Amino acid sequence: MRQSQVTYWCREIINSHAPKGGFYIDATMGNGYDTLMLCRLAGESGRVLAFDIQEKALLLTDRLLTEHGVRSRAKLILDGHEHMNLYAEKELADVICFNFGYLPGGDHRIATSPASSVEAIRQSLDILKHGGLISLCIYSGGDTGFEEKESILGFLKELPARKYTVIVNEYYNRQNCPPMPVFIFKK
Repeated sequence: MRQSQVTYWCREIINSHAPKGGFYIDATMGNGYDTLMLCRLAGESGRVLAFDIQEKALLLTDRLLTEHGVRSRAKLILDGHEHMNLYAEKELADVICFNFGYLPGGDHRIATSPASSVEAIRQSLDILKHGGLISLCIYSGGDTGFEEKESILGFLKELPARKYTVIVNEYYNRQNCPPMPVFIFKK
């Protein structure tokens, strides 16, 4: 993987921060690569919940996890990330990760939306343990990408600094709406 990719940096931060054997959530499983990383972090004693609204994403992720021998560590859920509070209790997760946008290689008309994404982040803040991390890969562009990015950043800007540290990064010299890695640390 190229070190300049947003997913590389998000995974590096997650790996440096997450306790081994914890409880993790992949809020947007897509092709399953973040779910796989989280399953490796989980080891035999941890667990992973992974969400997506597309059955194709679940099938691809199931195949990937099975190929790597870690399928038993994850529960794959065919539901939107804005419903994660139905599956996880408050202050339970060590890490929650998001990749906003559409399924890579999938139908670009099916994508995350501003309202559901902000709601999912709101729920994540309650589900996250103190000392935990939320990783966000924000992709803008497309039909709703700019609106989603602005909605998410507007919501994050209002989070109380005494409870959360929000770090927003950007590719400063890239053209064409580069992705934005964002990290939320719960104090």
